[in-house]
Amino acid sequence: MYPIHTRILRPVLALAVAAGLSACASVDQVDYNGYLDTASRAAPVEPVLAAPVTTAPLERAQSYKVLAVNVSVPQTLIVSEKNRYYPSGDIVWREDPIGNRHEQVKTIISDALTQGVSNLDGDREVYLDVTVRRFHALTEKARYTVGGVHAIQFHVRLRDAATNEVVMEPKLIKADFDALGGQAAIQAEAAGKTQKVRITQHLAYVIQQELTQPEGYIAQDTGLVGAVNQL
Repeated sequence: MYPIHTRILRPVLALAVAAGLSACASVDQVDYNGYLDTASRAAPVEPVLAAPVTTAPLERAQSYKVLAVNVSVPQTLIVSEKNRYYPSGDIVWREDPIGNRHEQVKTIISDALTQGVSNLDGDREVYLDVTVRRFHALTEKARYTVGGVHAIQFHVRLRDAATNEVVMEPKLIKADFDALGGQAAIQAEAAGKTQKVRITQHLAYVIQQELTQPEGYIAQDTGLVGAVNQL
């Protein structure tokens, strides 16, 4: 449950963001009539990541080998199916058919984090426990006009696989990153770079950084929309 000031401020700021997005929408509307021709001529748009996921073995001062990734998506997280620029709610996801969004998000994050830790070959065997706090991909309206931010936040904890001792206390990871919109989104989809693909690649990189770098993962600056997502 968010504190009262958060529940008040988020809708207010979200309205301000939505107003700004609406004002910009006319600049970046998708030309559906010319989509196929434009997509065939334009170079595919690659996902923008801070760095590629490393495939070589990685080590840290305290190096880990993750035996299992356990992801929880609490049923208390509110799902929104409203097609707005910035809908209220904790889970916004549209690329899978309408269904159990909690389970869909669980699968996406489980696959991504498992990929990210698959090459860790450290001395200490651990379990990675993850509790999702927010999963905001783009609605159709935002996806095909102005884009926005993928707001993905979750707590992580490490437990020793032999003793069950907590070796890393729960930490909130803010894995927000810029989302494609308009023609860039259309071109990316034509090249197979869907929202799910980009999110999976990004989260794999995020957890790899968190478990291998001394400072952990450093959250990206995603501007005003990102600031709203931090409330």
